[in-house]
Amino acid sequence: MNDWSEGWSDDSRRNRYGRGSAGAQPESARVMRQVRRTPGAPGGPQGAPPYGRVPQQPAYPGGYQDDQGYGDYNSGYNTGQVYGGGRRGGYIPNDDAPDDEFQHYRQRPSWGRRIKWTVITLVTVLVVTSVATYFWADSKLHRDVDLSKVIDRPAAGQGTNYLIVGSDSRAGMSAEDKKKLHTGSAEGKRTDSMMILHVGDNGDTLISLPRDSNVEIPSYVGSQSGKTFKGTGRHVKLNAAYAEDGPTLLVRTIEYNTGLHIDHYVEIGFGGFANIVDAVGGVDITIDKGFKDKYSGADFKAGTQTLNGEQALAFVRTRHAFATSDLERTKNQQKFLSALAHQVATPSTVLNPFKLYPTMSAGLDSLSVDKDMSLWNLATMFWAMKSVSGGDGKSMNMPLAGSSGGNLLWDKAKVKTLVNELKNDQTVTVSGN
Repeated sequence: MNDWSEGWSDDSRRNRYGRGSAGAQPESARVMRQVRRTPGAPGGPQGAPPYGRVPQQPAYPGGYQDDQGYGDYNSGYNTGQVYGGGRRGGYIPNDDAPDDEFQHYRQRPSWGRRIKWTVITLVTVLVVTSVATYFWADSKLHRDVDLSKVIDRPAAGQGTNYLIVGSDSRAGMSAEDKKKLHTGSAEGKRTDSMMILHVGDNGDTLISLPRDSNVEIPSYVGSQSGKTFKGTGRHVKLNAAYAEDGPTLLVRTIEYNTGLHIDHYVEIGFGGFANIVDAVGGVDITIDKGFKDKYSGADFKAGTQTLNGEQALAFVRTRHAFATSDLERTKNQQKFLSALAHQVATPSTVLNPFKLYPTMSAGLDSLSVDKDMSLWNLATMFWAMKSVSGGDGKSMNMPLAGSSGGNLLWDKAKVKTLVNELKNDQTVTVSGN
């Protein structure tokens, strides 16, 4: 029985050379139209190829074209050229050959790439500018106060405590400046204002220490001599501690009389204060009641107004115009410093390099800070003062219990509660005068 399909029977497979037949003659090569053949060898049948050769294929006039008109198979087939396809169905040059037809076309711009490189460039410029600004600002800080010389210090609590001092230093001021700013020409330095700024997680607190506060001078080591001066129980006004031995004795005296650890010290003089206000373009403030003071040069009417450097200095120094001179002055100082911090931190200042850099330069040139103060600490202090002015913190005077011999007496019970709350970074519940 024959299982092969039609065309694959044993009979049909006989004498098929090259397909497994047993015949002695090989099968003729199949016709391949696209390959050129050589003529048959002499002695063979007319038109028959020699043994093992492919018979000659007919040539087509003008070369063979398929029904689409592509490809000349008789013309240069074995020359390495590629047919059928490519641009406009024609010849495709190799990689090194010029393409005159498409040379005038440009590649479409890649907006994604442009945006990426623009962002990279901007970020790079921002980083470089920020780093350069940081080192420039850091180099301008005057780290003149060495708190390591303060002895017998209380333990540090939670949060950070800054002692901010406004002195009557006239360093660098000309005679004309002193006359203009009504500072006088007294030698040395005294403190016109002293504040403790507590920065913590439960709100920031700004506490003014009246310069006439009655305090005891404890034992201390001289900042210049290195000698130890034993405490004798001597009581003086707080600003006398600064006049006696400068910032380190002032810090030592405040820590001794309060039990509160001071982490950082910041001081600014008359001239520097006025320069900062002028650099920022003036400070807006609302004055509840007008006042005059011939000693400070103050002459203000009630209402909202913008104070320049000269006016600002007169505003924070005035005390003779008030019945409770020192207390009213400390309130004005708190009010103005908070407004100044708010003005410095506004976008119109921070985002304007023509205002930001002069303001930073004036401020950094005027400040005297402790050796451990960083720019980050300083920025934190200003932002905390801004939060106090914005209502997110509390401002107060040190609680008082009266006066004795012209010195203001602190309320010891309230001061103890206040200090405990600050040490533990708790919300302040004590009210001041």
